[in-house]
Amino acid sequence: MSNAATPKPSNAETQRQRRPQPTAPAFGVSAFRHFAWRDAPRRVLQSRRGASSHGRSYTLIELLLVCAILGIAGTLLIPQIVGRDIMACQAAVRLIIGDLSFAQSDALAHQELRRVHFNADGSGYSISRITQAQLNQAFNAATADYVGDPLSGGEYIVNLAADKRFAGVTIQSIDIDSGQKDLHFDALGGTITSTGTVGTGGSFVVHSAHDSYKIIISAFTGKLTVQRL
Repeated sequence: MSNAATPKPSNAETQRQRRPQPTAPAFGVSAFRHFAWRDAPRRVLQSRRGASSHGRSYTLIELLLVCAILGIAGTLLIPQIVGRDIMACQAAVRLIIGDLSFAQSDALAHQELRRVHFNADGSGYSISRITQAQLNQAFNAATADYVGDPLSGGEYIVNLAADKRFAGVTIQSIDIDSGQKDLHFDALGGTITSTGTVGTGGSFVVHSAHDSYKIIISAFTGKLTVQRL
């Protein structure tokens, strides 16, 4: 058995053994991949936190863009809505003028009396035949002898409230022959009262939310005049 002493390691070898070995290359592409993979979960978490914080609020530029879009939409839509209402009122005025002229000419053509009755609620009117004996009688919708409508083929009853073309249009302030709601034409096409005397004329208003027209009926002749209010 040899008594030779075991050689001691040098200081350089001792420091090399104590130095921790790197788990990944200290430089190069392999090191970049290693640290990128190790930090990936932290970066994903940070990005999610940032996205969630931005999703709960809007920037000033986004708010200004929304306000600008709403302003442009209001500028385009509001005039169209108002214009549609005005067009409906004007169309109703033209319809009423045409129907009153038809009632007058129909009385003259058939040498008979005609009655134009305006509904008390302003929803519309009707044209019916009457005799001299019925002239002073109140209008009765159930027994009225309606004139035929040459366009629809049915009874001459106009209901503005039920027609989408005249949505929101009503007939108001009806004052014919001192407070009556009926306009009568005699066999010569002139206006007469419920007592058979010469008609004193009158007026009524065709009204909508943004427009109104007053239709004036002249005494005796039944001439119609339209005045915008």
